[in-house]
Amino acid sequence: MNSEMNVQKNGDRGSYEAVVDGQVVGMIVYHSPRGGERVTLSHTIVDPEYRGQGIATKLVKNALDDLRAQDLKLTNYCPFVADYIADHPEYRELVDSRFPGRATVPDRAPREQADL
Repeated sequence: MNSEMNVQKNGDRGSYEAVVDGQVVGMIVYHSPRGGERVTLSHTIVDPEYRGQGIATKLVKNALDDLRAQDLKLTNYCPFVADYIADHPEYRELVDSRFPGRATVPDRAPREQADL
């Protein structure tokens, strides 16, 4: 990827978006109940021609950092997010123990950090 990628939160669409040259090339869809203390991440999408460049990984890190900054808990339905948390256990504390979601974080040691 030769162009700069930025991640922005789009509250109107309920997504964290990866933007390259003004075009959205990937996103994580979220739902945040009004006044809630948690956010649901439902799925991560990256346009096929941009896959394999670390975009989804950057999206997940940005979304989880944002949840942490807002002191929110995570209900997760995205297997990619679950794998990311397994590989970055410092984010495990964000998962809402009462409502963890269907995509549970695998109980395994973190994988080597090849460019996921």
